[in-house]
Amino acid sequence: MSQSSILLQQLIQGDRKALARAITIVENDVDGCTEILFSLPRKNTVPVIGITGPPGAGKSTLINALVRSYSESGKQVAVVAVDPTSPFNYGSLLGDRLRMSEHFTNPNVFIRSLATRGSLGGLSEKIIEITDVIRAAGFDLIIVETVGVGQSEVEIAGLADTTVVVVVPESGDEVQTLKSGIMEIADIFVVNKSDREGAEHLQQNLKKLMSHPKHENWTVPVIKCAATQNQGVDELIAKIAEHAQSGAMQTKKTYLLAEKAYRLIQQRRMKSIQKKALFEALAEQASDPQFNLYRFADQFNN
Repeated sequence: MSQSSILLQQLIQGDRKALARAITIVENDVDGCTEILFSLPRKNTVPVIGITGPPGAGKSTLINALVRSYSESGKQVAVVAVDPTSPFNYGSLLGDRLRMSEHFTNPNVFIRSLATRGSLGGLSEKIIEITDVIRAAGFDLIIVETVGVGQSEVEIAGLADTTVVVVVPESGDEVQTLKSGIMEIADIFVVNKSDREGAEHLQQNLKKLMSHPKHENWTVPVIKCAATQNQGVDELIAKIAEHAQSGAMQTKKTYLLAEKAYRLIQQRRMKSIQKKALFEALAEQASDPQFNLYRFADQFNN
């Protein structure tokens, strides 16, 4: 039996160190990655909860409260926190992981931070593969937090079984802007920091906009939360469970698979194109008076 097969068996049996090693192998696409992915068990029924929304909406604080509640009820929870990568030095400040420090020693909680590595959709390039690896490790649910980059966060809808969009009362004047972007991806809306002025008004506006069923048997609920005070968290957990039992989840299943397959194929086709190499080629050619960006990009299509 190969080392990758042994590692996979260990993580399926609940070995968290083996899980961490497998994630590192998959994230960096090194030897053993393909074998791990091709051998993943078919039964991937662990629900993935996507938490998204604009920066400053309190996503990490809300996740902290959710994890605390799930853990206290005996559930095993994995959290994947995606942090932005600098376009200059490709480094990442793993701030979300630091904000969840209270759960570091909890045996029911597994936290992993990922860098976007240039991905523009608020997620890591390898998020699909890593989420499926975590699914094989026997958790009751997985929570994925996106970077918080606004409208481009729609990618989470192609990964999560349930997408929770978090907004704050200050978003009240931006509802129409949200409507054209991330509003369409919400399965549940959370008005966080609801102890602030304008929370009730924003909740009512969102309820009006979400009054028509999004999928069969599912009208998007709008919940008020004050995560720092643990208010509204139980209601949110109940709605997440309710969504999992609704027909909306079944409607979404094939769509999710299609989106994942598309991204995996796209990723493989782009594998040979490295940003550093693009930068070096551009640095050499861009000073040419005849330089044309479209001709430059077209040479990579062959």
